[in-house]
Amino acid sequence: MSRRFLVQVLGAAGLALAVCAPVAAADGVWPKASYIVVGGQTLVPYGWVDFCNRYSGECNGRALPAMDLNLTAKTQKILEKINGWVNSHVKSTADQDHWGVVDQWDYPSDGLGDCEDYVLYKRRLLMEEGFPREALLVTVVKDEHGDGHAVLTVKTNQGEYVLDNLRDQIRPWSQTGYKYVKRQSQTDQNVWVDIGEPTRAPLMVSR
Repeated sequence: MSRRFLVQVLGAAGLALAVCAPVAAADGVWPKASYIVVGGQTLVPYGWVDFCNRYSGECNGRALPAMDLNLTAKTQKILEKINGWVNSHVKSTADQDHWGVVDQWDYPSDGLGDCEDYVLYKRRLLMEEGFPREALLVTVVKDEHGDGHAVLTVKTNQGEYVLDNLRDQIRPWSQTGYKYVKRQSQTDQNVWVDIGEPTRAPLMVSR
């Protein structure tokens, strides 16, 4: 996915979507959120391992020092627009219908994808905009029904926020209603860490 392609895609969208956002502070920046407490190293999801086998260049690279995103009015606006644009331009489709397999993480290059595909695409677009990889963390959760789901957690100097394909509103992680299971380590994208009490990873449900 070239930089030119990304510029064309975002330019076509106009990056002028009217999306919801948390109530902003007086200076236009989101209210400060809290931070997720992570545990020790855990099993890497099969979907990520398979994705890396097919897109080896996406997962290569040395470990990096942890870095949080500096949340400003500008970076907030980019997060809102990319989250809203991807949500509106990708059609939610189960992996079984899309790929003929139970679970496959991929980029929604044909406009179809499930929750992990939304996450990977948003992460890629944000990195192309200069956001640090170390602050963009693929995260596995259980939704209010106990079903598996994936979101993108953005770790900022004002706390942690979640980009979700089920809503355009970007929320503090603690206001999503989800149970957090595991996510990428900030220092190494190929290492995953537990969140909260260790629990069996849920089977992903396409939503």
